[in-house]
Amino acid sequence: MTVDQAAGARDTAPRSAHIPVVIVGAGPVGVTAALLLARRGVRTVVLERHHDVYPLPRAVAADDEVRRILQAAGVGKEFAAIARPARGLRLLDARHRVMAEFPRAAQGAHGFPQTSMFDQPELERLLRDALARRPECDLRAGAEVVGIGTGTGTGVGVGTGQDGNGPVRVTFRRDGVEEHLWADAVLGCDGAGSLTRDAVGAGWQDLRFEERWTVVDVRTSVPVRCWEGVDQICDPDRPATFMRIGEDRYRWEFRLPDEPEPDHERLRELIAPWADLPYGADFEVVRQSRYTFRARIADRWRRGRVFLLGDAAHLTPPFIGQGLGAGMRDAHNLTWKLARVLQQGADERLLETYESERRPHARHAIRLAVAMGWAMTGGQDGAAALRRGILGAAVRIPGLTAAAARDLSPVLAAGPLVRRRALRPTRRGGRGLVGGICPQPWVAVDGRRVRLDELLGDSFAVLTAAPPSSSLRAVADGLGARTVPVAGLGDDGRLAAWLREGRADAVLLRPDRVVMDVVPSGADDFTDTAGWASLLHSTRKPLPAQRTIETSLLRSATR
Repeated sequence: MTVDQAAGARDTAPRSAHIPVVIVGAGPVGVTAALLLARRGVRTVVLERHHDVYPLPRAVAADDEVRRILQAAGVGKEFAAIARPARGLRLLDARHRVMAEFPRAAQGAHGFPQTSMFDQPELERLLRDALARRPECDLRAGAEVVGIGTGTGTGVGVGTGQDGNGPVRVTFRRDGVEEHLWADAVLGCDGAGSLTRDAVGAGWQDLRFEERWTVVDVRTSVPVRCWEGVDQICDPDRPATFMRIGEDRYRWEFRLPDEPEPDHERLRELIAPWADLPYGADFEVVRQSRYTFRARIADRWRRGRVFLLGDAAHLTPPFIGQGLGAGMRDAHNLTWKLARVLQQGADERLLETYESERRPHARHAIRLAVAMGWAMTGGQDGAAALRRGILGAAVRIPGLTAAAARDLSPVLAAGPLVRRRALRPTRRGGRGLVGGICPQPWVAVDGRRVRLDELLGDSFAVLTAAPPSSSLRAVADGLGARTVPVAGLGDDGRLAAWLREGRADAVLLRPDRVVMDVVPSGADDFTDTAGWASLLHSTRKPLPAQRTIETSLLRSATR
């Protein structure tokens, strides 16, 4: 019996088996990674110590890039049914007067609302439902991983499989029985207390933020005063966060360092600025928990074929809503690279770009969250007045709020898969596009209205505003990429304008939709094919691009 057969027949399963990828942890990041790998034909076993979805809310916000990743994982439509768009973020002073407002658009560059609120248990259930439909995926609940290594014991350790390309042994216990899997790669999506982090020998780098907060999730039919966005109360004596999650669901976060857990009467007092709660009112506390908000990042994210993702690799205060988003970006960045190495024999050095690309991004998001924490608690009296004046003036600067939103996911720095150094920014152009993510408008294909990524498929793609040269076509064929002219796509000229503003005749998009290279205006070829071709060279034939696209469009048309 193979490992991807139904888990219900597990009594006949072998006690040791080989699987391409083992994922430790079935939270949103782990399951999304499994779904992204499945779409590329990579088989996975997901090991989760809990028997069911954790029933209480945790993450509640997703940006438009995260929604695009969920679309890539095949659950975009399902997520839309449980998501609630939010208007943005407001900074309020201690008297709840607006100091600054950062609106979020109803449709961002990725084709979705820039901020969406949701209930994490609902997201996890729809992800697991999607996982159950994929024959490439096997979720084993109640499986506690106790060892990652290559030795004969069950302890965590470094072995040749982790330092090199050989298989990694994963030891886990289910129902008191110890079992083993040998994996070509292991993805540690096992949270802040990650066993996988110990296995790769990683430690935490402290980014100097640690505060105790009380998080209260409420369900109520009582009228709540809100602006359909997130409120951050910038009061060093009592900083707080408030947001609406669903039709009758709300979250408050309070910093109460010297107080016991608030009782019902204390909660009434804390929530009074937003809601009047008469005695006997419909007011259900779904969850009340104390959390220590921390800012940390692992000093290494991999060893050989063992990788860290999500909270196993980074911890952030929640003030800009990027905790889950950073983990989802990890999965999107790594999975296509891992699939290309495992399935198509690409150079092992391709995997080195995961940490070099994602770690600076994660650090940047954590720094922004820490800065927001400072804005909420950084002094009163004269300091508060000065801050209020600065924020009030800054928010009126044209384009600043849009720039602040874009800064949540800045362009990638130059590297093996981001050919920015090869470009001359003035005469040849195109440099501003490289390392950024291609926008995703709606396009028309055979009379159907679909999102751009559904047309492009799951592999590389070339968007071109000029007739492709023979060398460009050769590159596209070698990568298994679809070449798509932007003219006539029915996108109101958005992609053509994007290319024109970037002074590029064509762009090469990675599977995660990052612009890897460009054909500058008036040129015939990409700027530095030799710089990245060796990493992507496959010893086996690439998957046919046309088949992927036809399947994607068929799926879209039948939804």
